[in-house]
This record gives sequence, C-alpha cells and structure tokens, in this order.
Amino acid sequence: MLTRRHIRIKVFQNLYALSKSPENTLERQQKLLKESIDQSISLYLLQLNFFYALRQWAIRDLKARKNAYLESSKSVYADPERFIHNPYLMAITETDALRTHWKKHKINQWYLNEKYVVKVYNEYVASAVYVNYMTAEKVSLKQHQEQLLSLFHDFVAPNDELYGFLEDECLSWADDFPVINTFIYKKLSTLLLDENNAFEAIDELVSDDDRTFATALLAKIALNYESYAKEIEGKTPNWDQDRITDVDKILLIMGIGELLDFESIPPKVTLNEYLEIAKEYSTPKSSLFINGILDQLSKEFNANKRINKAGRGLL
Repeated sequence: MLTRRHIRIKVFQNLYALSKSPENTLERQQKLLKESIDQSISLYLLQLNFFYALRQWAIRDLKARKNAYLESSKSVYADPERFIHNPYLMAITETDALRTHWKKHKINQWYLNEKYVVKVYNEYVASAVYVNYMTAEKVSLKQHQEQLLSLFHDFVAPNDELYGFLEDECLSWADDFPVINTFIYKKLSTLLLDENNAFEAIDELVSDDDRTFATALLAKIALNYESYAKEIEGKTPNWDQDRITDVDKILLIMGIGELLDFESIPPKVTLNEYLEIAKEYSTPKSSLFINGILDQLSKEFNANKRINKAGRGLL
C-alpha cells in the first residue's frame, strides 16, 4: 500500500510543477496526479512480471542444457527443475488474476528488454544462495519461500541497471521504487499457497481513501495557496519570503493547509510528515526550519481556536 507520505510527495511534486509553469492548470495537474498514482500500480505489476520473465528464461536455459552436446554444459543438479517449480514462484507466474492485470495494463517491458532478465538470472544462478538451494537433499515450503524472498531482496530490488531502466521508463518510478519493492517483499513474506486469487485485488496498493486524500490535498493547497502563504509572514524573522526556497515554501504551505483544513489529520502527524519529506527533498537545514515554523503556527492556530480536529488518534 502506498503510504500517506508517498501520497504527499506526489502532491508536492505536482504543486512544484504548477508553481513553475504559468501554462499549467489545476485540472492538468490533477490529471497528472491520477496518472502518477496509476503508474505506481503499473510498477507493482511490472516488478511481479519480472518473476514471470525470469522463470521463462530459466525454463529456456534448462531446455538448452538438456539438449547440450557437451556434458560440461548440462545441469549438474539432481533436480534441475527445482527452481522453476518453486511453488511460491509459480503462485506468482501461473495465476490467472495477474495474467489478466498484465494484459490489461500492457505489461510487456521484460519481453522487449530481456537483457535485464538475463543479467539478474546469471548473477542469481552463480550465487551461493542458488547453489545451496539446488543442491539441498530436501527443501521445505519455508525454504522455497525464503529462496524467492532472497532472489527478490538480494538480486532484483538492488540491481542498479534494473533501477536505471525503470527510471528511464517512467520518471515517477524513481520515487515509487522503494515503496513498491517493500510492499512486494511483505506480500511475498506473508503469501499463503492455498490463498485464492492472492494477486487479484491490486486496489489494495492504492485505496479509494488515498485517492480522495491526494485529490483533495492538491486542490485545497492550489486554490488557497496565497492565503496559506500569508500565514508564514512574520514567522521567519531571519528569512525574507524570497529567501525561502521554493521547495521549503511549498512544504510549509502544504503543512499549513493540513493544519487548518484537514480535520482528521492530527497536527503531530502533519509536522512529522513534512519534517521527513524535507529531509529527503530539501537542504540539510530545511527540516529543522520547516518543523520549527509549523510547530509555531500549530500552537498559534490552536490558541486562536483555528484548528478543529475530529476523529480517532488525535490526542
């Protein structure tokens, strides 16, 4: 599932684009925001499809070894089909639900860019992890699962060339990559083989509430940008308005908007979220600057009874 922080980052990126081009409109950025969220789902499906492409290449490799003229080229394992028949791998690659999603979202990048599949496969089969798995006398279901987790965690997710290819395919995937990979790893860790249609509901990645929050946050901040910006005046005695970086200003304004107009979000959550986003997207000192201003404003808004929060977990 995409986190609310990740949703905030996507909204921040759209607001930044909106502030940089007079040709941009709120309607256009709302459309781009929706596309960016949908692209997260495409990345999820593409990463799962990598398992399918990897298994297909392993099947072709095994067939070539069986037909090899030289004995040295043949498989040395007692059960050379152990990997391709890994039950957890097959739970991904042989599910009708995923095949339907792949077709619907036109996921075929690995078929067209097989060199990335081959590279990961060659690194994997040369590893001690693979050799130990293939030479073990018996393998439990737990070991099958651990093997797939290791394949993803140690060979697929951290592969720099794979990351570079995905970043070139879709710019927003650079931010989505760690979030999606974490989601996949957790899903594989808890995958039950008797679970029906485990990959059928891809909407679990982005809930309707998340989409509603993203759309509302973008619209609320864009439409009230100037009024929120005025709240900063006089709160930065050592910084003129024009000295605050564009990134910091947008993050401050987003935080102000949440404090004043999103009643279900606790002020502490808002402050923490924009502190962390600033650490990642702005200068080293920005997080402390933003946290200090938002904390000051939060106390002031609360004293003036301008913050009206309702819901659970607000104490």
